[in-house]
Amino acid sequence: MRFYIVDVFALRKYTGNQLAVFRDASKLSEKEMQEIAKEMNYSETTFITSEDDFEVRIFTPEKEVPFAGHPVLGTAFVIMEEILDKAEEVELKLKIGKIRVWKERDVLWMRQSSPKFGKVFSPQEISKVLGIGEEEIDEKFPIQEVSTGLPFIIVPLKSLESLKKIKVNVDELYKIVEDCEAKAILAFSPETRSEDNDLSVRVFAHYYGVPEDPATGSANGCLAAYLSKYEYFGSDEVNIKVEQGYEVGRPSLLFLRAKGEKVEIGGKVIMIAKGNFV
Repeated sequence: MRFYIVDVFALRKYTGNQLAVFRDASKLSEKEMQEIAKEMNYSETTFITSEDDFEVRIFTPEKEVPFAGHPVLGTAFVIMEEILDKAEEVELKLKIGKIRVWKERDVLWMRQSSPKFGKVFSPQEISKVLGIGEEEIDEKFPIQEVSTGLPFIIVPLKSLESLKKIKVNVDELYKIVEDCEAKAILAFSPETRSEDNDLSVRVFAHYYGVPEDPATGSANGCLAAYLSKYEYFGSDEVNIKVEQGYEVGRPSLLFLRAKGEKVEIGGKVIMIAKGNFV
């Protein structure tokens, strides 16, 4: 099988979130796809099972997921560059339905599903999960489950210092996610490392075999919808830059646009390697 390694939401080579993309995957069983994803051991690995309608399956090291952001952009990049000879857009067929990806200059963009807002959590229960004080959570905004394809618990913090010192209590995390659709957490801060950026983010997805993700398009889609709904920046229109991945040595940059039901996530993708899986 031909495969590619790309960096998604990258600032430059060897930053962003790594992705392995496999072509010629139609004859693989689900078990084989899962074993290969575990072997690659990236946050996600994707398999193009049809090059007629670009059907794609996405696996973490532990399980298959119906949608994830950086695998969509990274797989679309490979298809646009390697299969469609530098196309400007493509539509992928995922478990959640069809997702269109298009290019604006050197940034790839995707439209995510209409947001759904779910369970609200107390600062007390989430502070136990994150290992921080209740007072470090911004009480002006809710801690809430949000989905634009894959659900996440969105946690607003007051400072970058609080974001940096998070240490997830996995037992408490599993207690929380047992009773809700969301199995992972996005925490964010209005303070950033770079003055060019608007928010700093960390994402924890132990349930999917990814203790901390370097750059998470699905989670940031949920964040964009949340920022729009609660007018975090004083308006329901969101057009911002988000930094992620510094704690795991993979600095990343994501572009977020949202207004009401419309949620779009963008980022740069860089080709790192091409090869054959034997």
